[in-house]
Amino acid sequence: MDASCFVYILASKRNGTLYVGVTNDLVRRMSEHKAKLVSGFTRKYDVDLLVYFEAFDSILQARAREHALKRWRRAWKIALIEKLNAGWRDLSTELNT
Repeated sequence: MDASCFVYILASKRNGTLYVGVTNDLVRRMSEHKAKLVSGFTRKYDVDLLVYFEAFDSILQARAREHALKRWRRAWKIALIEKLNAGWRDLSTELNT
């Protein structure tokens, strides 16, 4: 992946708890989430399935999109996920390392 920043959505399961985050290294960040190294919300609620992500060239763009997505209604986030990942599969298994 050539982009420098990513906005991502994690889920605990299909239609489960959602989490929106931003990172400059999606592979590393997903490894941290999977290993439960990230204390807080995602570890507490077992949210570690990568169900959606977007790539950006700058951190400013990524943070602006993260901010917007966090303000979205839950139904809008679910619709966004299902538009590109109808099966709610874990996309972290498809990331290039």
